[in-house]
Amino acid sequence: MSNGGTDVFVDVLVLAVSDLAESSWDHRFATLLTWQDQNIMGRGTVGFDLEDVDWGRSPHERAAAKDFVLRVLDLALRRHRWDELDYEPPFAEDCLRQYRDMVETFDPPDVERRSDRSSFPGPEEAAMASCVRHRVLCAPDHQEGCVFCTALL
Repeated sequence: MSNGGTDVFVDVLVLAVSDLAESSWDHRFATLLTWQDQNIMGRGTVGFDLEDVDWGRSPHERAAAKDFVLRVLDLALRRHRWDELDYEPPFAEDCLRQYRDMVETFDPPDVERRSDRSSFPGPEEAAMASCVRHRVLCAPDHQEGCVFCTALL
């Protein structure tokens, strides 16, 4: 995916995850998405592998986490809040469909959380604060604002 495509992908997912996140894991996943903000992290330096996500320790936790990610993708595919974007994301649906297919077929590993999964936010890093202007979750370590605020800097 191009840098611009990554920006759009993150934007539409942040809109969806912000309206669905309820549990601690959901908010941790939201943080992972906010960490993909190239305006903060640098162009071309973001991305995450499904195997790096801490899907949970039990089959129930893994199924719930996977279900949440699929629900976020489904909501984004329904163009949830896209009318709030200041651009039209013409290729976002294709990327979302491809990613949804990847998540749907992904079988989260049956392993305990390993210390090398540091790329997935811990409970203390869960995105709980919301940007007042854009009504989306913000990563706690991003003082610049949400992914939409940083695009304006």
